[in-house]
Amino acid sequence: MHEYSIAYDIFATARRAAIENKASGIKAVRVDIGEMAMVNPEQVKFLFDAIVEDDPLFAGVRMECRKVPVRTTCECGYEGGERFVCPSCGGLPHIVEGKEIVVSSIEIEVNES
Repeated sequence: MHEYSIAYDIFATARRAAIENKASGIKAVRVDIGEMAMVNPEQVKFLFDAIVEDDPLFAGVRMECRKVPVRTTCECGYEGGERFVCPSCGGLPHIVEGKEIVVSSIEIEVNES
């Protein structure tokens, strides 16, 4: 169940960013999850919600997951979304995008005093 460790890392990243920026609250966390990351975004969201439940910094937070499609290239010049076999030469394409899990943005609230 590696989704728990991913959810916890997202929580820790958001919390650290909020504290470093003297935030009074975190409103939203946006995460890009590649199609080939082998992660279930719904499980990550569920676990994230469970982790932040008792932290007042995260009161009312919403987590948004964006699915990142696979983008590949091949030595023959092919660029596209084929993951396993290059449709041009039959070779193995290189995955350029679509394996990542990235916190793309964190929306915080800051009390101006």
